[in-house]
Amino acid sequence: MSLSWAGKPLPRWGLPLGGAALLLLLLPAAAAQEPSGAACSQNTNRTCEECLKNVSCLWCNTNKACLDYPVTKILPPGSLCKLSSARWGVCWVNFEALIIAMSVVGGALLLGIAICCCCCCCRRKRSRKPDKSDEKAMREREERRIRQEERRAEMKTRHDEIRKKYGLFKEENPYARFENN
Repeated sequence: MSLSWAGKPLPRWGLPLGGAALLLLLLPAAAAQEPSGAACSQNTNRTCEECLKNVSCLWCNTNKACLDYPVTKILPPGSLCKLSSARWGVCWVNFEALIIAMSVVGGALLLGIAICCCCCCCRRKRSRKPDKSDEKAMREREERRIRQEERRAEMKTRHDEIRKKYGLFKEENPYARFENN
């Protein structure tokens, strides 16, 4: 029997997630209840609240039966009671709605965790890139280097002119003089 809600099938991971969430949600309610020594079948055709006073009982809303909860399985089988009418722990929560709600909550939590991880990764990538002050410092450093190179070139040309004026200029190729004579 496949579970469905509003004509759509439930995802496979929804059952274990919903079962685990059911146990976590109803554990405090079950711990507060005192198990009575009476068998669950004695509470058949009574109220849901009377049946669920015993933690080991399961209330089936369709036939007003109080049944022993099948402890070997997380969810009661469909042959015992339909999930839409099965109650355990509290009367206002059925298993089917709980599975759907817990699947949505679990999916939202997983999505939230994934978004947080993505945000952390993006923040790390941004921190690796230089920020505006670093970019400004790099630009100023590059401008200083360019100005320094220009000053060096000006000084070299000035020194070369002085050397030329006083005959101290070194020619590019010292052997060129001998070839021209």
